[in-house]
Formats: sequence, structure tokens, C-alpha cells
Amino acid sequence: MTKETMEREAKMYVYDLNNCARENGFKADETWEFSLATDTEKAVLEKKYFPTISAKVMPEFLSELVNLVKSKLQHATYNIERAGTHNVKESGLQYLIAYNPGRLRH
Repeated sequence: MTKETMEREAKMYVYDLNNCARENGFKADETWEFSLATDTEKAVLEKKYFPTISAKVMPEFLSELVNLVKSKLQHATYNIERAGTHNVKESGLQYLIAYNPGRLRH
């Protein structure tokens, strides 16, 4: 993936986050939590929380996407610290997924 492609992917992801928060009536104190996830972990998060926003990226580019998204987030209360920095390639992680822990799926 080129630098330009990663920048565009991060920009679109942040746009989707902001748009989804607006569409779902997030209050000023509601924030997104971020997690790096495998297919199975992503499915579990999607069943538990609504809304969720995910981006599938090749494992070798996942850390770069996290850093780009983090740099583009303008809302100071977004929490991306939970994303972690463990060895992405060996762990099978391929998704960056955002969810609001206060919004459980019914």
C-alpha cells in the first residue's frame, strides 16, 4: 500500500467515525474505543455493540493505519490507547474496529 493510499484510508475512516457518531446522536461525553481485532474478535464486538466502524487492512499496514487515524482524530476524548502495539503479523489481527462501550446492541 502506498503512503497516499494509507492517508486516504485513514481520512475515510475518520470521516466514517464522525458521520456515524452524528447519525447516532452521540453526546459530547460519548467516545469511541478502538481495538485491533481478528475476524472472530470483530464478529464478537459487532454482536455486542452498535454502532461499530471497522477497516480491514493487511497486518503489515495495521499499525500505520492506527497511527494515521490517531493523528487525524480531532475530538480530544477519542480513546485509541487500547489499540495496543503487540506483534500484529503473528497475532492474526487485520481489523481496526471502533465501538462505543456505552452502546450495547439490544
